[in-house]
Amino acid sequence: MDVMTPTSDALNKYLDLTSEQMKLTASNMANVDTPGYKTEGFNFEQQFLQQMNGSPDADFGAGAEVENVDGLVSRPDGNNVSMDREGMQMAKSQLQFRMGVELLKQQFTNVMDAIHAEAK
Repeated sequence: MDVMTPTSDALNKYLDLTSEQMKLTASNMANVDTPGYKTEGFNFEQQFLQQMNGSPDADFGAGAEVENVDGLVSRPDGNNVSMDREGMQMAKSQLQFRMGVELLKQQFTNVMDAIHAEAK
């Protein structure tokens, strides 16, 4: 029995994309001392909209469209990772993920309530 709704499908995509953002941020943090490493990222909102609109460019199995982040100051070794920026990005992603989980839990609660309402 499939209990997925359009909202729960959207929330699953949201959680997948948020998870992808956390992995990318962790990778940036891990490379803070790698000479020449450039900070990578993606536009979360744009990627999510592409997923939701079923854009032909949005092949989620391949992950988000990752690009180098512009506008960051490079150190003499060429690395431009800012731990302050990455820490803020990680905190934002964690909050987004928690919110998505709570919304998904509420969706399943609503489905279970509807099932139990018919049994009464």
